[in-house]
Amino acid sequence: MDLRDFVAQCEKVGQLKRVKAEVDWDLEISHVAKVVEEKSGPALLFEKVKGYTSPVLTGAFGTTQRLAIILGKDPNLSMVQLTREWVNTAVKALTPAKEVKDGPIFENILEGDKVDTFAFPSPKFYELDGGRYFGTAVFMVIQDPETGDVNLGTYRMGILDEKSVGVQILKGKKADRIMKKYAKQGKKMPACAIIGGDPLHIFAGAATIKAKSGYDVVSSLRGEPVEIVKGQVTGLPIPAAAEIVLEGEIDPTQLRNEGPFGEYTGYYTEELIKPIPKPALDVKRIYYRNNPILWETSVGRPVGDQHILYAFTRNASLWTDLTKMEIPGIKSVYTLPEGSGRFIVVVSVQQMYPGHADQVGAAVIASNTGTYGIKMIIIVDDDIDADDLPRVWWALGTRYNPLRGTQLINRGRSTPLDPAIGADENKFITSRIILDATIPFDWKIKPTEIKLNQAMFEKVKARWNEYGID
Repeated sequence: MDLRDFVAQCEKVGQLKRVKAEVDWDLEISHVAKVVEEKSGPALLFEKVKGYTSPVLTGAFGTTQRLAIILGKDPNLSMVQLTREWVNTAVKALTPAKEVKDGPIFENILEGDKVDTFAFPSPKFYELDGGRYFGTAVFMVIQDPETGDVNLGTYRMGILDEKSVGVQILKGKKADRIMKKYAKQGKKMPACAIIGGDPLHIFAGAATIKAKSGYDVVSSLRGEPVEIVKGQVTGLPIPAAAEIVLEGEIDPTQLRNEGPFGEYTGYYTEELIKPIPKPALDVKRIYYRNNPILWETSVGRPVGDQHILYAFTRNASLWTDLTKMEIPGIKSVYTLPEGSGRFIVVVSVQQMYPGHADQVGAAVIASNTGTYGIKMIIIVDDDIDADDLPRVWWALGTRYNPLRGTQLINRGRSTPLDPAIGADENKFITSRIILDATIPFDWKIKPTEIKLNQAMFEKVKARWNEYGID
């Protein structure tokens, strides 16, 4: 699958609409997209953007049905069920990507004086943004100079000028650690910013899965090798069927003002809403397909398509972490899109021994995924699916005892984008809370739950049409 296959499949099942009216890249695209996303509407392909001939795609991740299309799964599956499918694949041996000599991405090449980052209809999303953003549904490819590992990461990219884009590489993230290795060697870091190709590349860029190459993760999830070609300047691997690629290098010693930008939290997090020095990708060459699709996500307040993406990828990474940690009894995991797809997690567990729920809460925090940004963990019994939020609230109301079931952890790693951390606080440290909404395993006398009679329930289901109830 590439991005064009995804568009065609979505359109076939009514999950995409083509907008044929002319729209402006300046605020109009983002506002139309946001209204539709917040109503769980279809993905949108804006075919006529003012001043441009190529289209813009938004809302790709806006519903679980579209997630299922990307994953090649049954569109009726819930997010928890889709996550379980991912975990079953992620714990298996990886399938390596396949290098080929050529691909559609080389249909058009801009180099030298012709390099122009404004060649595509990059939107300005919100009024207080610092400018236009080429990259909100973009991933960047870099290579560790010591290990040779190929890293795919998702970073916002604001256009700085015709030859460069800013890259939001946060301190402590893998790209930051790799960039520091180049700085130590006194070298610039080769990098490619990529839009399009198999939509699963965005999943691999957002998820925390250990692999020698993110392309191998995509190949494993897809069930067949991803075709990659080498960039002509850096030699970095890029998808042969990508839509747009900006190829160049990042100087770790040269930061440039970038931003502000309306983040996925629904807030601006730059101090006093002003530009902040960030790494910049100096673009040496641009590759793009004929009539390239510029893929964007509108970000902003939840719930939009990026929150569904974040929720799914972090859900999948966390569940995989817990599986690999061999934590027993995990039945389902759910990261709430309403919590910006990051901050709130529910875990359903079948308790097997005293302290089991406590172990699960501690394991979430200790995991590679959970250690970054999660602020609230809710533990429920296995009779409740983690994504069945009405039942989760029921458990919090009837099984959770605040004195017994609450753990406060004073310090943990945070994302500096969290607006709940004040400007005068350490933006990389947060507190956490674990809410144990399970019935204690060691209670000899437990509450008796009211349940439907199973035989009668089956009879009612069998006769349902006879009742004349819709």
